[in-house]
Parts: sequence; C-alpha cells; structure tokens
Amino acid sequence: MSQDFIPAVFMRGGSSKGVFFHARDLPRDREAVDRILLSVLGSPDPYGRQLDGMGGGISSLSKGVIIGPPTHPEADVDYTFAQVAVDRPVVDWKGNCGNLSSAVGPFAVDEGLVRVADGEAPREALVRIHQVNTRKLIHARFPVRNGRAEVKGDFAIAGVPGTGARIRLDFLSPGGTQTDALLPTGKAMDLLEVEGFGRIRATLVDAANPAVFIAAEDLRLTGTESPEALEARPDLMALLDRIRRAAGVAMGLAARPDAVGLASPRVALVSGPAAARTLDGEVLDPAGHDITVRMLSMERPHRAVPISGALGLAVACRIAGSIPHALARRGPRPEEIRVAHPSGTLTVGAEVRQDGAGWHADSAVVFRTARRLMQGQVAVNL
Repeated sequence: MSQDFIPAVFMRGGSSKGVFFHARDLPRDREAVDRILLSVLGSPDPYGRQLDGMGGGISSLSKGVIIGPPTHPEADVDYTFAQVAVDRPVVDWKGNCGNLSSAVGPFAVDEGLVRVADGEAPREALVRIHQVNTRKLIHARFPVRNGRAEVKGDFAIAGVPGTGARIRLDFLSPGGTQTDALLPTGKAMDLLEVEGFGRIRATLVDAANPAVFIAAEDLRLTGTESPEALEARPDLMALLDRIRRAAGVAMGLAARPDAVGLASPRVALVSGPAAARTLDGEVLDPAGHDITVRMLSMERPHRAVPISGALGLAVACRIAGSIPHALARRGPRPEEIRVAHPSGTLTVGAEVRQDGAGWHADSAVVFRTARRLMQGQVAVNL
C-alpha cells in the first residue's frame, strides 16, 4: 500500500475534536509520532484548511490524544495531548486540552481500559486520568449504560448544537502545570515590558495551562469583539503575540521571546459583564455572566474559550489583586464563575485559598459533553 493505516477513534470532547490513539498502536519515538500526527491532521497546510487530513483548519479542531496504561498510582489511564499547528509542521506537547479531557473517560470505558458496573439503568462511572503533559490528575464522572459511556442526555454546552450526557471534570490541584507555582512570578499583577508598546498590566496564572490575562480596556478594546474582528487587525494580533511571548519569558517558559512555544502561554482579553453578540446572533444578558473573555489559542482567536483557559480564568477571578478579580462580578454562587465567550457562556468552579506561602488552587470543575464520531483506521501518508 502507498499509505499506512493505524487504529484510531475520532471524538468530539466539549467544543473540540481530535483523533484518539492507543499508545500501543504508535511508535515510542516522539519525532515519529510527530510525523504521524502531522499527516493524520493534514498539516502543514498553507491554505489553512487541512483538507488533506482530519483537522478542521483551527486550533480547536487540530488535536491528537494518546491513551495508555497508567504511570501514576492514583490513575486508571495515562492521557497525553498533542496540539498540532495548522500552517506549520509543529506539534506542541507541553499543555493540555480541557475540552478533549472530557472525552478521555468515555474512550477508556468504551475501549475496555476501565471496567464499570454493567446494567441497563444508567450508572455513574469514575475514571481517574493522569494528564501526562501537565503531570496532574483529572477525575471524570459520567453515566454509563450496558458497560458503555452514555451519549444521550439533556445537558447543553455553548458552541455545540443539541444536548448530550453530562460529564463532570474535576481538575485536582491544577496550579503549576508548566511552572513551579500557580502564580509563576509570585504576584497577582505584573507589568510587562512589550516591544513597540511599552508597559502593560498583566496577570500571569499557571492553572490547568499557563495563561496571561490582559484588561481589554488597556488596549482600547471593549472585550466583546468577535474573533473575526480581532483577526482582521494584523497590528493587534502581532501585539497580542508580543505580549504573550513577553509573558512566557516572565513565567519562565523560555529564556527569550522568540523561544516561547505556540501553545503556551495563551493570551486572553478580559472585561466585565457586557451585552456581547455571540456567533449565532444571540445577545448575551450581562446579568447572566460574571466576566467576559476573548482568548487566543495557537495564535488564533478562539471561537469559544479553551476549557483549560476558562479554568485558569476562574482561578484568577478568586485571586485578590488580579485583573480578572477586579473585573469579575460576584455571582450568586461564590464558588462558580460564569464566563461569557464568543459562543455563549460557560460556568466554571474553582476552589482557591491563600496562606503564608501564597495562593493555591485546590481544584477546578467544569461540565462538558462528548461523543464518538468515527472509529476504525486512519490513513498515514509519510
């Protein structure tokens, strides 16, 4: 054959999609896996569409997941995440995808990696996930029926049509995934020196994934701009990337701005509750959310919000002195933050505390849905 074929499952998790593999079906050499993932997703594509692969032309649709036996004593499976660039031959292994985390538990159950009680009535399964990239634990809880993950349900999430079975994700001790602390600089707010701009206020948080939060008003923005409006301004996009790279250096992710990777840290514009128009034309009621965010992923404005980014934002909203804390409204449930994004709203929970050693995040919680879209073998053209 002119192509090789590898067993794989194509899954939606939250508002992302990715190709799932068993670790046993891939080589151990990371560079070899890089070549496989680039071929499978269809990267690099100078046209930005990934027509020759399974990717969808944007970062949330260009992802790979590898599931294997646990290497952590308190986990049932290992989950390794790969973010594949669309227009470059780059695979980033440093961070996690919170959305695809929601599909890991159902994949593990359906593939027989985790045994659950059998029966016709729905029962709750618990899958303990070791997120290899971040070295953190995630607990996934979801209904199962007849030994398989339930798909149908009445839970809806913004950005995904229809409803599905609710999946609860508990991210345990999410601080310090790629750095040494929840606040890598030890401060709730920093002043970054950005080339061609000067100083700008920033909150640098490493919870679930590293991120830098900027007040939209500091860039003369409302924070309600659509992804298309942001991307239509090359000057702004270039500035946001310089801010992101300056933050990466300040967080200790690289020694120089040009050495900061594409995936981490993410950069986010935050503002208070606002009547923003979503991608489906709805106008959000400011009373229905606590903070507004526009987040970039892999140098592109996200059409919703990365789940790991939303978790980091929820944590930041609980840290006194941070930019998100100053902008967020105190909602009806103090343990929850209702986040407005381009596709709607998302409720995220966070437990944060302060002691003599600084700020700590004990957990962060989010609810998603997931569905297996296709299974079989995926073609690899090397």
